[in-house]
Parts: sequence; C-alpha cells; structure tokens
Amino acid sequence: MVVLRNILILLWRIWFYIMMGIPIIILFPILLILTSREQWYAQFFVVARFWAKIVLYGSGFIPRVKKETRIDPQRSYMFVANHTSMADIMLMLYCVKNPFVFVGKKELAKIPIFGFFYKRTCILVDRSSQKSRKEVFDRAQARLHDGTSICIFPEGGVPDDESVLLDVFKDGAFRLAIDHQIPILPLTFLDNKKRFSYTFFSGSPGKMRAYVHKEIVTNGLTQENKRELNITTRNVILDKLKSNTL
Repeated sequence: MVVLRNILILLWRIWFYIMMGIPIIILFPILLILTSREQWYAQFFVVARFWAKIVLYGSGFIPRVKKETRIDPQRSYMFVANHTSMADIMLMLYCVKNPFVFVGKKELAKIPIFGFFYKRTCILVDRSSQKSRKEVFDRAQARLHDGTSICIFPEGGVPDDESVLLDVFKDGAFRLAIDHQIPILPLTFLDNKKRFSYTFFSGSPGKMRAYVHKEIVTNGLTQENKRELNITTRNVILDKLKSNTL
C-alpha cells in the first residue's frame, strides 16, 4: 500500500511540474517579449497570475482566500508570507492583483523552463554571499522607486526542521518597508506544507487556504523600529498558523 501511494504521489508531483511547464512553453513568445523590458512588467504580471491559476487548479488545488483588508491597487506594499512549499509562489500570485516582484533564492532558476523566466523577472539572492545580498537590496530599492510592490518570504528559506511551524524572520523586508514608508501586508498560507511540501513523497490535492491580514503601517518608523516590526509581523502570521482557521 505504501509503495502504491508513493507511486501515485510521484506521478502527481511530475504532473505538477508538467503543469508549470506547458503554459510557459505555449506562451513562450509572449513571455519573452513581456520580460524584455521592465516597463512591460505589469502586463507580464497579468500573464503570470493566469499561469498560477492553471498550475493550482490543474494540480488539484482549490484556493480559498479570506481578506481582512482591501488591497489598494494604487499603492506599493511589502508582501510577506510563511514559506513551506513550491506552491507558495503560485498562491501568492493568485491572492494579490497588485504587480509585485519576488525576491527569491537563486536555486529556483535551475528549474527547466520555469527558471528561465524566474531569473528574468525576479530578484535572485545568494544567501551565502554578502555582495549578493547588497545587490538584491539595491535592486529592490529601484523597483520600489518605480512603484512596484515587493514580495519576500522573510524566513529566508524553508526550515530544515519539519517540526518548526514558522522560522525566525530576517530583517531585509522590514528594512526596505521602513526606508520607503510602505505598509507590510502579511499573508498566511495555512495548507501549503500539507498540500505540497519539499518532502518529496508527501502531499495531496485539496484546499489551499490563504489569509490576507490587515496591513501594518510603517509611517514614521525608523530603522530603530526594524526589529519590533519584524516581530510584530511574524506574530501575526504565527498566531494564524496556530489557530489554523480561515
């Protein structure tokens, strides 16, 4: 029974990556054009959200989103969420209509097909390199100056310990938000670890619940408030994970 279960999970996970790749192949010429200039990023973002819906629904996931606040389409935000799954990228795109740029780990650029556009549109970080982290900060600053929002998973990666509900947050997202006086908008992904974790022989189709919290304002804050802002944001997400209710 365990062998059969693992075979089915393997086939389903392969199907997930097929669902990631096929729309990109079909839309390749359009994506190539839209990613050739930063001025066309908003148009690319519309296509990316369409792709995310195909991947989620095509893989048997059913997104359920509850919003505690209205996201203003005219404002820039710092979007942050807990990070446990490859599907976090798709669910974030599903939840948020405001064009944003991911700050993500460079390893994802190695994924065939997906990685090609990932590195053309996202800000990649090598967390082992101090120089890379400085370059990431500069690029994120530039995108915020252009009015584009930023999305960062502030845990800095998926916790190695499976028992960790939410890892400690790094300060980068909060430093940027304070510098630009833009609000933090936390999101909690309640089911992604259960649905599609990085443990290969695990997961299943089903509901993917997301909760969009109230924004946390940064007006008037300085870098001296960075750590407090970090802890406040993490507690918002952690409390929702503990309650596990939408």
